[in-house]
Amino acid sequence: MNEADVRARLREVDDPDLGDDVVSLGLVNGIDLDEGDETVHVSLALGAPFSPHESAIADDVRAALADTGLDVELSASIPDDLSAAEQVLPGVENVIAVASGKGGVGKSTVAVNLAAGLSELGARVGLFDTDVYGPNVPRMVSAEERPQTDGETIVPPERYGVKLMSMDFLTGEDDPVIWRGPMVHKIITQLVEDVEWGELDYLVMDLPPGTGDTQLTILQTLPLTGAVIVTTPQDVALDDAVKGLRMFGKHDTNVLGIAENMSGFRCPDCGGFHEIFGSGGGKALAADHDLPFLGGIPLDPAVRTGGDDGAPVVLGEGDTADAFRVLVENVANNAGVVRRREASEGR
Repeated sequence: MNEADVRARLREVDDPDLGDDVVSLGLVNGIDLDEGDETVHVSLALGAPFSPHESAIADDVRAALADTGLDVELSASIPDDLSAAEQVLPGVENVIAVASGKGGVGKSTVAVNLAAGLSELGARVGLFDTDVYGPNVPRMVSAEERPQTDGETIVPPERYGVKLMSMDFLTGEDDPVIWRGPMVHKIITQLVEDVEWGELDYLVMDLPPGTGDTQLTILQTLPLTGAVIVTTPQDVALDDAVKGLRMFGKHDTNVLGIAENMSGFRCPDCGGFHEIFGSGGGKALAADHDLPFLGGIPLDPAVRTGGDDGAPVVLGEGDTADAFRVLVENVANNAGVVRRREASEGR
């Protein structure tokens, strides 16, 4: 076997999303044959660690080389000139914003379960609660430990394998934050620069509702892999979700898909399924804007009890946990599509 033989084998491996083989797409960074120990090292342009589709690509590469008699060692990286996040957040592979057009749609719940679900897959994850005026994430994960600092950098605490940062850590209990836009910009920028996130596969950013100063700061400061838009099925939430879509569109930010929260309620007494906030709004919104539908999350008391004093629902069992796991996998897969397409087009 030589490099040409290995490359020919890899032409049998298709990308499930981009519609061609990994060689033609330019997703093979390099092939190194070590004849001394009969090992082949293959570097792949994969950018969404632990996403099911990228894990499947890696498995297919191993299968394509299984009968060569060579030991197969794989590595994954996006070429340096495409890893824009390293300019601002060294070591952070993907930055994913979770946003909504309005409050009360469960955006923070989705962000917490997305972060915990990615960690459960095996990824290194951080969660940045960027809502300066109404931070909720520490309460939702029962985070009692506060950040540590040496006066220059901030070491975030961890909960459920996720590194956490929130304005709630920096203010007194029940103290309101009354700041104008420039101060919001300053504190968000400072936290981005001063927190020791370390090596992360994903940094999930829980944005406040709306399209205000915090969103603008993040869009201008951080190279986002993409955004998740959270809505509920009713028209008033959908109308505001469109505003969020347009905000990301104006800043050339990829939208990874639409998540529909509170999709319906299954009564534990009668067994009936009640569509309290309407039906199919999130899926229709995704279809209207040619975006992926990430999944629907039912209205479930377990989300509240898990958020108040227990683990995120995605770490448990049941229909709601399964729905969150589907959402987590879809987000990771779509982040991978964005990164591999960047690598393919930039080759």
